[in-house]
Amino acid sequence: MNLEFSEDQKFVQQAARDYLAKNAGLDVCRKVLESKTATSDPGLWKGAAEMGWLGTVVPEEYGGAGLGYLELVLIAEEVGRALAPIPFSTSVCLATEAILLAGSDAQKKQWLPRLASGEVAGTFAFAEGAGEADVAHLATRFANGTLDGTKVPVFDGAEAGVAVVVAKGANGPVLVIAELGANVQRTTLHSFDPSRSLAKLVFQKAPAELLGAEKNAAATITTLLDRAAVMVGFEQIGGATRAFEITREFTLGRYAFGRPIASFQAIKHRLAELYAKIEIARSNGYYAAWALSSGNEELALAACSFRSAASEAFELAAEEMIQLHGGVGFTWEYDCHLFYRRAKWLSAALGTPSEWREKLIARLEAKNEDSASLNDGE
Repeated sequence: MNLEFSEDQKFVQQAARDYLAKNAGLDVCRKVLESKTATSDPGLWKGAAEMGWLGTVVPEEYGGAGLGYLELVLIAEEVGRALAPIPFSTSVCLATEAILLAGSDAQKKQWLPRLASGEVAGTFAFAEGAGEADVAHLATRFANGTLDGTKVPVFDGAEAGVAVVVAKGANGPVLVIAELGANVQRTTLHSFDPSRSLAKLVFQKAPAELLGAEKNAAATITTLLDRAAVMVGFEQIGGATRAFEITREFTLGRYAFGRPIASFQAIKHRLAELYAKIEIARSNGYYAAWALSSGNEELALAACSFRSAASEAFELAAEEMIQLHGGVGFTWEYDCHLFYRRAKWLSAALGTPSEWREKLIARLEAKNEDSASLNDGE
């Protein structure tokens, strides 16, 4: 396993960083957050499509760039670093990925070119209220080509034109794809991070199409969430790293008693602990990215550990950013709250860190039981 990215992959990352530095400063995120109507930045979304990011892993035959997941996670890291107010994670890492995983050739031809070009944004609708989303307790139903039920909250649901929906079919959970048209009532909800939206979707006999084989839906959903956890984890690492860098520069430039506050031991210890937290999460991410790109079975465990580590690193970075900025850290004018909002939003987007730790424990126990059974058989 090589933990060093290739020169071509580093070039892709640097190109993304340069573009976002020029076109997506923190003022862009703030502009959307402070807007009364906007829930994303259309110009930045168009730019991301023109750069090829939305179709990074989509095969060229479907209008994508035909690159790999290592390139995609590096782009995701830069999107997170910029706090880009676009539905990148939900459209690219969930909706597009679901169609790549389970879609028929006809569905791929219909949707992947539109998703890759940015013509339409996608989302993933699983939750049906507060608490952990569970395929065993679904109220939304799919029957006879139509979808009925309520999904809430739907992350980036205000911008999406198509949704991959988890519903109850005749024989268990199913994945379906539904265009968010006339038979779908959409309500934009108050979001803790207004630069990334939340929505309530009510399906009333909405036309929908089965995505993938019905009998394999539960396993497909699990695989999809594992894969998305790795990609979104890199978005969190990008945000955490940027928050750390800004905080470090601030403490180096703020003086007390004739010296930078960064020179005081209490500040140095907190910055060192935060840096270690981020780098440990990053190392988890490199392993998870390798498992994702190589199709290794270790992805099931790596995704859990990385998702929880990345969430905790970004949340800690945002909290320390506010604390170490002192009194101004709590003000609207400073950017600390932008990072805090995004950290909390992303932490909830695929399930909380505690939910992923529970998954990790359950999967490790199952793995140990399988190993014990094999040893007994010998």
